[in-house]
Amino acid sequence: MEHEERTETTRAGKYLTFRLALEEYGLEILRVQEIIGMMNVTRVPKSPEYMRGVINLRGKVIPVVDLRLKFGMEGREDTEKTCIIVVQLVLGGQETTMGIIVDEVSEVLDIAAEQIEPPPAFGTDVETTFILGMGKVDQQVIMMLDVQRVLTADDQEVLSNVESYQQAAA
Repeated sequence: MEHEERTETTRAGKYLTFRLALEEYGLEILRVQEIIGMMNVTRVPKSPEYMRGVINLRGKVIPVVDLRLKFGMEGREDTEKTCIIVVQLVLGGQETTMGIIVDEVSEVLDIAAEQIEPPPAFGTDVETTFILGMGKVDQQVIMMLDVQRVLTADDQEVLSNVESYQQAAA
């Protein structure tokens, strides 16, 4: 499934918003399978720090990424508001379910095309391909993420190793 260039008009729609530190982010609601409270996460040996591990979600083992660590933010202890957003992705041509740990889920917002600006240009050293756009809702700015691009090729390699770990454990 090739990633097509999207305009502000095609980015308009419903987004699940969540917080990481003091920032507000949004994910396309169509990518979200469910939101669950924190549960026991089993660490996978030799995986990157941001790859928190795997969880057993109704008999299916899925990888879980700590989005704070993935984005280079300082880690923090889980709280009663910390939760896992379970998302559907297509990685390496294969549909994959994974979890992303966020500080707290906020709400579902309908973001119109006129509320969306393209991501700012930070120069060549800053990777922004995973930002769909900047949603301006009321007085706040929401970074609209392309969860498909949040994960890099290296992450996909790690995920395939996690899947091998899952099959070996089965």
